[in-house]
Amino acid sequence: MQRVELTEDLSFSRIIHGLWRLSEWNMTNEEVLELIEECLKAGITTFDHADIYGNYTCEKMFGDALALKPELREQMELVTKCGIKLVSDNRPDHRVKSYDTSKEHILASVNQSLTNFQTDYIDVLLIHRPDPYMNPAEVAEAFTQLKNEGKVRHFGVSNFKRSQYKMLQSYLDFPLVTNQIELSAYQLENFEDGTLDLCQEERIAPMAWSPLAGGEIFKSEDEKTIKLRSKLEEIAIEVGAQGIDEVLYAWVLSHPAHIMPIVGSGKMSRIESAIRALNLTLSRDQWFDILQVAMEREIA
Repeated sequence: MQRVELTEDLSFSRIIHGLWRLSEWNMTNEEVLELIEECLKAGITTFDHADIYGNYTCEKMFGDALALKPELREQMELVTKCGIKLVSDNRPDHRVKSYDTSKEHILASVNQSLTNFQTDYIDVLLIHRPDPYMNPAEVAEAFTQLKNEGKVRHFGVSNFKRSQYKMLQSYLDFPLVTNQIELSAYQLENFEDGTLDLCQEERIAPMAWSPLAGGEIFKSEDEKTIKLRSKLEEIAIEVGAQGIDEVLYAWVLSHPAHIMPIVGSGKMSRIESAIRALNLTLSRDQWFDILQVAMEREIA
């Protein structure tokens, strides 16, 4: 498994396992543990979470499974996010869906995540969404306190645009280590608006959520998707891929920004598709062929 160095003391597996839908997989603790172990055996050591996943349940489900074999904790990197507040029976004090990046909320969220995971540290904490009411000085205070207390090793953001990233970074005495953004051949916004450019400028490797476009590319019947699916099938034959999912992963992986795709499946067979994509080589012509079909026009 390839690894991406984020700092001198932190690296991620190039393929990241995402636990967004863990609560939907109907797994026992033993089955979750088995999946964790299979990922680790395959070289996937980085696991992506958020406090809100599964209506605030997925972190604890993962932690309960990990508690069956706690020595595995030292073999992995745990990433989680905070900053979104959902209206939920599990959080009865939340009156309205909102963002909360106050120092108080960040500290409380991390303490709850540590309890959920049954661990004493998180490898990387991300602010889940840009908060229009953000006080960056408070975020910096929370990050600094958590770092000094040893509760969080490193920090990053998720879904931040260029100005938002720059603004928060300006308040910190240490670098943000990643930006988790939506990237796929189906969703090009972050390729086009400078967000990926910033990652390269700052020398940070981005995490990519929905690298398969949330499965939309497999089921949508609009004209663009049909043409893109056809192109992916054509290139899958050319490069010897077993399916278009491998080509989609390879398209993201081949970009020089060292993008780390998040695979959000509970089936090892689907996770293995992403791993196989590491061995696929797309030519520049093939990469642009896919891009231009996705753009629905030739490049300028």
